[in-house]
Amino acid sequence: MSDLKESLQQLTKDQLIELLEMASKNLVAMDGVWLQVLEERDGMDRAMEIDAEVWNRYPISEAKRLKKFFGLGEHPGLEGLAQTIALNYNVHANEASMYWEDDALIFRIDVCRVQAARSRKGMEYHPCKPVGINEYTTFAKAIDDRIEVECLSCYPEVVDPTCGCAWKFTIPEESQRAS
Repeated sequence: MSDLKESLQQLTKDQLIELLEMASKNLVAMDGVWLQVLEERDGMDRAMEIDAEVWNRYPISEAKRLKKFFGLGEHPGLEGLAQTIALNYNVHANEASMYWEDDALIFRIDVCRVQAARSRKGMEYHPCKPVGINEYTTFAKAIDDRIEVECLSCYPEVVDPTCGCAWKFTIPEESQRAS
């Protein structure tokens, strides 16, 4: 009997990267499927209530695993967030970008798979701002509890039509001094 996990070790680097991207897309698809089932059964308001709670919980485990993977300490700052968010499933499932603006880290989902799929299916856009606030705040705080998150643009409050959503991460000066 062979160890099925050995099959990963036989993949090339390019195949592993492709597998990571596929797994990330699968996670987004699974999230979308369960949400659509709940939306059809109980309506968008109830689906959003449950979705928001899910995204209060899930990012903690992803962030902690990435933090451990990189060997980051308790307060790795925005640099640690940038390092971990670059491997966040959303980056590899969507078209995303990240850049520095003064002392802030800006993260954007430039093209969102979820909204594109809903558009193709003739569905209303997912009102994802409350979920995104939960997801990115929980993820960031699991990396460094001093990080604050501001939504720059996210449906239904789109300020920047050039992206699916945009988020600003900062550490207030008083929190930096306290560390």
